[in-house]
Amino acid sequence: MKKTYVITGTTSGIGKTLLEAFAKDNIVFAGYRNEKYFNDLKSVSDNVIPFFIDMEKKESVAKAAAFIKSQTDKIDTIINVAGCVIAGLMETIDVDDIRKQFEVNTFSHLDLTQKLLPLLKDGKIINVSSMASFGIFPFVAPYCASKRALDILFNSLGIESGIKVVSVKPGVIATPLWGKSIDLNKKSISNCADHEKEMQYMVANARKNETNGLDVHKVRDLIVKIDGMENPKSSYTVGKDAFFANLVSKLPQDWLNKIIRYGIKAKVSSLK
Repeated sequence: MKKTYVITGTTSGIGKTLLEAFAKDNIVFAGYRNEKYFNDLKSVSDNVIPFFIDMEKKESVAKAAAFIKSQTDKIDTIINVAGCVIAGLMETIDVDDIRKQFEVNTFSHLDLTQKLLPLLKDGKIINVSSMASFGIFPFVAPYCASKRALDILFNSLGIESGIKVVSVKPGVIATPLWGKSIDLNKKSISNCADHEKEMQYMVANARKNETNGLDVHKVRDLIVKIDGMENPKSSYTVGKDAFFANLVSKLPQDWLNKIIRYGIKAKVSSLK
């Protein structure tokens, strides 16, 4: 029997691989923002129903939810994938950029999910969070905070509603997200007096991550497995770096801060 999925962020990375996996035998509502991907999504399978959604705009989220409701009366699994990375110095980063970070990574997913809850009968909500949610990474604090907020808000939703909510926290994944993040943060990267070396390292690391990170299919395989479980755990990490981040995050904050400062100093000093 076919199941029905709603997946955001299906045009690249984790979302794209999930779409390809689930659309073989199931109905998948596939979220996109750039119109150029509409035909690509349709070509994946006759089971794919693309829907436009701009995660920065409440009106777009409402229209997306209304469209999905007009097409089905049941959803088995909602998978919240779409996201972006806002980076920079907390001294200078524009607060409006931080608002955008939370709108895209946190509030829009909660908004869409709330609107679709009446259709989610005995189903699951799976959120693609991040090891960043453990909150130990400077220069990407808005991203860390948005993912932590996503976990907290949805965990509470699960407790209150009885719906199974699962957070999947990958480590560094090889996805186009990294290259996009460099373009998205050009202003804050350039506005970093006295921290040019740190930003140089961040940019170089982002470019490396785009190809050298963990295979995106490992995240896909875990999410497919979770979806098939009757009673999955509430949280999973993917990758050794995510496991380590979880472990280290349990240290006293002062110890953790010293370790991070030392690590950054070592990384920056190695730059030529």
